[in-house]
Amino acid sequence: MNILITGGSGLIGQHLISSLIQTKNHITVLTRDSVKSARKLPIGVNLIESLSQKNVDNHEVIINLAGEPIAEKRWSKTQKQKICHSRWHITTQLVELIKNANTPPKVFISGSAIGMYGRQDHKKIDENFTDFHQEFTHDVCNMWEKTALEATSATTRVAVIRTGIVLDPNGGALAKMLPPFKLGIGGKIASGQQFMSWIHIEDMVAAILHIMNTQTLVGAINITSEHAVSNQEFSKTLARTLNRPSVFTTPSFMLKVLFGEMTDLLLFGQNVIPQKLVNTGFTFKYPTLDAALNNLIKQQ
Repeated sequence: MNILITGGSGLIGQHLISSLIQTKNHITVLTRDSVKSARKLPIGVNLIESLSQKNVDNHEVIINLAGEPIAEKRWSKTQKQKICHSRWHITTQLVELIKNANTPPKVFISGSAIGMYGRQDHKKIDENFTDFHQEFTHDVCNMWEKTALEATSATTRVAVIRTGIVLDPNGGALAKMLPPFKLGIGGKIASGQQFMSWIHIEDMVAAILHIMNTQTLVGAINITSEHAVSNQEFSKTLARTLNRPSVFTTPSFMLKVLFGEMTDLLLFGQNVIPQKLVNTGFTFKYPTLDAALNNLIKQQ
């Protein structure tokens, strides 16, 4: 199968490609730096640095994971523009090429995030939830999804994946949390009551493959564990897994001084349910946080 992937050198992309290449798929990756990406990706991956019509024609699957990391830097006006442009521009390009393709892809899977819902309380949220909280993360995801869904046609099935916190010890949120927790100085953030909707990296990849191969999965799809936890519970579980205490609290005012508006990602959350995955028979390898963290910490 011919598969085109953007954002292939990112955390999710690297794991996804490693899985896909094992089953003899032909993978093409759009990258800004082919030399750097070649060091990260398996031998045999075709690397391109620009898109053209021929890159889209004759690809059965296109997976769009490109985007400036949302939590790497303080949200200055310039950084917000980079976050938006890096998602919206490439998605617009792909949609136009798909529309003009002689042989369009059978499925277009495009990134999004549970930030689409904005900050929420403890209520459980599935894909039918539409009472979005208007804020930056919602605005980013809303335009991102609307653009991707324009590729929907009789020949192309479109799925936008609302991803939660992807757990991997070598990247993302968990990699940032591990050093202080290993030193015994980790703990909850502010009240600790905000929900964290998480997923193990292996289940993340398996969910994308499930979507790729399940014809009934269209539109917005949540990719999270069924069992979101509060920040306090997450902190206690991580500390217990590392055999460390969890007694410290990071106050909200300190975070606001350090990160400004981006602090909202840490202080507010969502209790997200992956209802569409469950309804189509997807089975989580790591359904609970205990199981996920025990597996991931063993990799250290």
